[in-house]
Amino acid sequence: MSQFIQVILSGLATGSIYALAAVGFTLVWQAARTVNFAQGEFVMLPAFFVLAAMKFLHVPFSLALVLGLAFSIIALGYLFKQLIVQPLLYQQQSLNLIIATMALSLLLKESVKTFYSGQAEPFPSLFPDTSSNFFGAAVSLQDILIVISALAVVYLLTLFLDKTRTGRAMQAAAQNPNVAEILGVDVKRMTLYTFLINAALAAFASFLITPIYLAKFSSGEALGLAAFIAAIIGGFNSIRGAVAGGILLGLLDNITATYITASYRTALPLVLLIAVILLRPEGLFGKAEGRKV
Repeated sequence: MSQFIQVILSGLATGSIYALAAVGFTLVWQAARTVNFAQGEFVMLPAFFVLAAMKFLHVPFSLALVLGLAFSIIALGYLFKQLIVQPLLYQQQSLNLIIATMALSLLLKESVKTFYSGQAEPFPSLFPDTSSNFFGAAVSLQDILIVISALAVVYLLTLFLDKTRTGRAMQAAAQNPNVAEILGVDVKRMTLYTFLINAALAAFASFLITPIYLAKFSSGEALGLAAFIAAIIGGFNSIRGAVAGGILLGLLDNITATYITASYRTALPLVLLIAVILLRPEGLFGKAEGRKV
């Protein structure tokens, strides 16, 4: 029983981070109708912004986090949208945009390897790494706080989108930009806000997961794939679905590795993905979308 509690809690913590990255996939899809295959690197890079600030600027960890978040929002939000997404969106070249994000993924990964380090680097934890006894299980305080923090951020995001005028304008711009523009919504600005939020979510996910798995230039590959699968499982057009898909995937990953075999931990999510695509293509919580042909 104690081991099961530990596995579930660890799975929830991992799944919560997958959920943050999966929500980013959903936001970019809603805003630009494209898949950002650099999303995993977007989660990898902010940790290196923080480490670089501590190493070269000699600032404390707390200030480095603020700088890392700011750099992430500028580079992975504003510059990504203005320099890569916007020109290709204007040309209505969706396939070229997907290819561009693939190229960006390789560029970010190799840049970190070349200009910073090809070795795994330790990263300070946001939370104390202590544990307490819960029904005989050593429950990690860090895991609990990761779950609470990630879900709180997603909850605040949904409140912002549903309850504020700007959030509703962002949703209108994503659902039907032509009609939204006629109604006076600044579609370009709302789209930019979406990319800035995605960058902030990626940075937060980076700060949560890197203390556990270390800062590695290659870590974005596995994380990006997991988040992509989670987004599809939950529903690519649903934020709540992306959260559910991320948590489900995190639980499945930890349960499989503990009670079946670690050899199949990467295979079972793919089996689940194929099953969802065949039986419910829109995802568990997504909605079918019409398409003009």
